[in-house]
Amino acid sequence: MAESKTKSQKLSPQKDTLVDRISDLPESLICHILSFLPIQEVVATSILSSRWQHLWSLFSRLDLDSKTIGDSLSCAQGQCKPFSFGHIVSTLLTLHRAPYLRTLRLKCFLCRNCSRLDKWIGNVVERNLEELDLQISGDYLFWKLPQSIFSCKTLVVLNLKGAIVLDPPPSFQFPSLKILRLVHIVYRPDSVFRLLSGCPVLEDLSFQRQALQAVFKHKICASTLKRLSLTFGRNDFDGSHFGSLDYKLEINAPALEYFKFEGHLRDIVFLHQLDSLVQADVYISSFEFHTFGEDWVDDRHRDECCADRVINFLATLYNVKLLSFSSSSLKCLGYGSACLSQFQNLVQLDLKVYAWTWHMLQALLQNAPNLEVLFVTHKSQGYHRHNVCWKEPPDDPNNLTSCLTSFWYKGFGFKHELEFVKYILKEARVLKEATIHVRDGKLKGSIVKKISRFPRCSMTCLLTVN
Repeated sequence: MAESKTKSQKLSPQKDTLVDRISDLPESLICHILSFLPIQEVVATSILSSRWQHLWSLFSRLDLDSKTIGDSLSCAQGQCKPFSFGHIVSTLLTLHRAPYLRTLRLKCFLCRNCSRLDKWIGNVVERNLEELDLQISGDYLFWKLPQSIFSCKTLVVLNLKGAIVLDPPPSFQFPSLKILRLVHIVYRPDSVFRLLSGCPVLEDLSFQRQALQAVFKHKICASTLKRLSLTFGRNDFDGSHFGSLDYKLEINAPALEYFKFEGHLRDIVFLHQLDSLVQADVYISSFEFHTFGEDWVDDRHRDECCADRVINFLATLYNVKLLSFSSSSLKCLGYGSACLSQFQNLVQLDLKVYAWTWHMLQALLQNAPNLEVLFVTHKSQGYHRHNVCWKEPPDDPNNLTSCLTSFWYKGFGFKHELEFVKYILKEARVLKEATIHVRDGKLKGSIVKKISRFPRCSMTCLLTVN
């Protein structure tokens, strides 16, 4: 307290009202503090004093966005006339003095002359770059990723998005690359295979495509890959079509631990069993019927084939421990037989149930003898024409009896759902908690009365109705 009192006396209004303690810090620490600010604000600090004039040039991270960086940087330098984004970026890279540039994020609109953009990439890959994030927009213009980038041996993270053409050389190496994200870019034939062939330690791959002008065929081959995320078409799951989405994808990733799929399901083949798979998130929005090329006998035959396609796709994930599944508007699943294989390792299931997928829930429960946690969300989008709903399966000594400890149900509000909840409470012997979220609060009282009368196999289960 005595020391604090002495300092307060020194900082009296008559003497030192402003004390610059930040400038006394080491340059490395100041740069770390400034790294949390946008680049235009960092450059603006150069007017504070001669000590601060060049601190921004020691940054190991540059975030350059044409939408926010233009006029603000010009004003920060005291200029009345704004410079173009290209001029600003070229100047920044020229004045940048840090021996290592760890991260570069570049977001800009593509012009017809791409030579300047090629020079920027050539500049940064020579500085031990570890993370490169390129988001390029263009009105029917495309920029071919320069060959200089494939000589970068230090790159760990590579994000490519937008009007970028991927055409890697036949032989190259990204010896350090672990994370790769390809979002709505353009591919040359076999470009994905060539790219992955040069990534010997790749662990995380994200792949997104929207409209396709022709059949899209690629092979994902990566023995070290642990995480794979695929998105085809829109991911808003409204069932709408977005161009043609005819694709064939072969996946060879034996070490895969996490798999995510979103969008339109077409033709995906796993060349090896997924023995290491831990978690899978599957959100199928729709099929592109007009691109299949099959001769349908009738609509029923088409729907049955589509349902089998989904069931077969799920069957490849049989070894998963954590599974989340949603089928959105795929009413064709009401025709499926749902003959699933055993999910012996499945301990947690999160299922979005529609009127046409109750039988899939039943099949999953019957084939997951070690299930411990069950999340069910009822999505009310009307009923299937055959009014498919929950039907209690035949008695099975291995069904839910020994492992299920937690049960959540969201969207409760229809009569047949009572039978499903009744079945869970009656069969689950070690159930510890059951939580029911009612769709309409006015129904809570009557639902509580009905559920409280249901027989329970577990006398220690805590039942909650919200």
